[in-house]
Amino acid sequence: MASHNTTQVATALPRCGAPEQIAFVLLPNCSLMSLSSALNALTLANAASIANQGPRLYDVMMASFDGRPVVSNAATIQVDFAVNQLPALDGLFVISDDPIPHSGHDALVSFLAQLGSRPGCLGAIGSGAWLLARAGLLENCRATVHWSHVPLFAASFPHAIVSANVFEADHRRLTCAGGQAAFDMMLHHIGQRHGKDIVADILGAANVERVRGPMEPQRVPLASRVGGGQPRLKEAVALMESNIEEPLATDDIAQLVGVSRRQLERLFKQHLDSLPSRYYTELRLNRARQLLQQSSQSILQVGLGCGFSSGGHFSSAYRARFGVTPREQRRQPLGLQAENGRGSATHLQGERA
Repeated sequence: MASHNTTQVATALPRCGAPEQIAFVLLPNCSLMSLSSALNALTLANAASIANQGPRLYDVMMASFDGRPVVSNAATIQVDFAVNQLPALDGLFVISDDPIPHSGHDALVSFLAQLGSRPGCLGAIGSGAWLLARAGLLENCRATVHWSHVPLFAASFPHAIVSANVFEADHRRLTCAGGQAAFDMMLHHIGQRHGKDIVADILGAANVERVRGPMEPQRVPLASRVGGGQPRLKEAVALMESNIEEPLATDDIAQLVGVSRRQLERLFKQHLDSLPSRYYTELRLNRARQLLQQSSQSILQVGLGCGFSSGGHFSSAYRARFGVTPREQRRQPLGLQAENGRGSATHLQGERA
């Protein structure tokens, strides 16, 4: 087996006219879905560019620490390189799933630490973020992992800025929850590098309705947030989600689920740390944000379709929630939405819907 002299590997800025060199470093039992989602975005980017008489944008390679095949959660994956044999790179992504790499992999962590000061992006998919954080590469950076691991990750790395968003892109550090989120993260990266038109082409080719942006929270199952019980709370949330355009009054929701208004408010406060009306408004605003980013409906149509009585009411509520007006949101191009609404650098205190 070759010795692992990690100083041989470099990351570099993209060479003019040459495809960007992207490597995925796979850990045992990594998620095949996460890998295929990321690869699909890059493959479709190449196809879209070539179809428009442009160059090939990405060359992709697989690596493991020792160059041996990696057994994923679904198949054995052949790799192209050991990490010490990788050529100059424009980006490197570590893919890991369970078990979480709290410890071990020390040589790989050391390898990653050496890349931290070099040009190019470094990213992680799933629990690969643990390795970046252990290498000191996420200090004072926004980062995310799967929602079920967020509290542990935040406690383990207090100098990272941890969220439960679908993905985070903080300068040259990219992290995501895994699965379909890998596609969203890579699409954002492609859009930043090559513009909104290629993002639209990729979405069309993939038959994907919309791209999730860096400020979109992971969808945490309600049962995971409130426990196995609370059927009336779950029913109340389901009523809200199915009545976005014509919101129900809190009293009506309470009557439909068979509790008093006061009991309903107590359930929301205890399990969701919110009032029913506030929770309902956030559901409608999140839906409005998706429509503004992904549909051609007018701003007024979006507002009315999400239960706001007037354009002014919609605009003021939207700005209070996201820090920009609906018009400002609409002007931000597809796949390149600004990371709005990010306040001070605080750690996540609880999962969001």
